[in-house]
Amino acid sequence: MPSTSIRKTEYDPERKVLSVWFVASGKRYEFEEVPPETFAAFKAAFAKGRYFNEHIRNHFRYRLVATDNHAA
Repeated sequence: MPSTSIRKTEYDPERKVLSVWFVASGKRYEFEEVPPETFAAFKAAFAKGRYFNEHIRNHFRYRLVATDNHAA
């Protein structure tokens, strides 16, 4: 199911970095040391926003990477 809050995700398995682009803010964050199993579960989750909030947000160190000034 497409997420209303998460526009896009990318995962680098070698670095264990999950990049998440948010719809509302247009911001992209990188979450560090995310295990491949966590990304696989996130990708497979029916409610991606809920999975993100319960299993990724506040569980991994993150940093703001970019802001899309053209976000709605």
